[in-house]
Amino acid sequence: MMLRFRLLTLAMLLLATMNLPAFGQSLLPASGSSLSLSDDSPALESREQQFAALAAEVALLEREGNVLKRVIRLTRPTVVHIEARRDDEAPAVNQKPVEEAGSGVVIEAGGRHYVLTNRHVIKHSSLQSISIRLDDGRVLKPTQGWNDRETDIAVLAIAAKDLIPARLADSSKLEIGDFVLAVGSPFGLSHSVTYGIISAKGRRDLQLGDDGVLYQDFLQTDAAINPGNSGGPLLNLRGEVVGINTAIASSSGGSEGIGFAIPINMVMTVAQQLITNGSVVRAYLGVHLDSSFSPEDAIGLGLSRPSGARVTGVNPKSPAELADLKIGDVILQYDNIRIEDDDHLVNLVSLTPVGKEVGLVVVRGGKAMQMKVNVGNRADMKPLTVVPRTPQ
Repeated sequence: MMLRFRLLTLAMLLLATMNLPAFGQSLLPASGSSLSLSDDSPALESREQQFAALAAEVALLEREGNVLKRVIRLTRPTVVHIEARRDDEAPAVNQKPVEEAGSGVVIEAGGRHYVLTNRHVIKHSSLQSISIRLDDGRVLKPTQGWNDRETDIAVLAIAAKDLIPARLADSSKLEIGDFVLAVGSPFGLSHSVTYGIISAKGRRDLQLGDDGVLYQDFLQTDAAINPGNSGGPLLNLRGEVVGINTAIASSSGGSEGIGFAIPINMVMTVAQQLITNGSVVRAYLGVHLDSSFSPEDAIGLGLSRPSGARVTGVNPKSPAELADLKIGDVILQYDNIRIEDDDHLVNLVSLTPVGKEVGLVVVRGGKAMQMKVNVGNRADMKPLTVVPRTPQ
């Protein structure tokens, strides 16, 4: 918030320097008086002095603006423009092939370079139909590609000299109100930059496209995001990637101040599995959760705050059964993270390495208790006969 505070303070200083009336005070002459521009016009020397004073004061503002300029200069070479020709639609005669346009960001992992983007940008295209344009004008073809439908994350391997990877932040440290920049190719205008703040965190109930995105934990920002920004980075003022821009809430199809980005921690958890294994292996507890568990229910159980996920079913021979979880238990903490709701727990479990021992805090019969559980491989999960909620 320091940057905004300084800007507002400087604006007030400028108003005072120019002897403008206070807020709410009329700029018009009093009734019955006349306004003469010549009466109070400063002499030439006085004007030069005022311009010099103005320049000195604006220099303070420009120093603050230089932070944004430096961020953009440092990060611009890491952002790419992606064009993907659809393979599933043969163009008609004299008609150009249909193309998806989006953005991406270069990262380095294991000594190789990759581009992070959204699955929906490239999902209809083969590798040969995807073009990646770098900031310096070079156009590359990906050598390999992977994607994860359930998070809308895609990774493209690239090979070229002098590639510049982005720096990655720890998105768990983000707070509402943090300043961010969105970089991408809205409407095909590559390397466009917009500025805003983190408006909210933990958005998990968005309806996205025909495929849907099962695992959601979106950052919300008012930095303008438009079609073509998908896959581009959301940056903090240190020039580090905090998220991958993915979606907007809009009635017009353009930016209306509500955009969403996947936190970079979540992106990298998925990306590293895609690069290493070619697919994502997800963990599971083996519980079914009550999606209607309300704040009133939480308060009725004596909880100090409306949070947690209530268990409505336990899979046989699952990690949850082995850990002695029971129907009616309310899971308050998972791996030292306070659980906000059932969808929050779903995301945390899906991002946990298979086999990891995780600590739980559970409320049972009005009493809090701690337990340990070793999460299993979702591929080994045996469903219940009756499924009251998507298993997790």
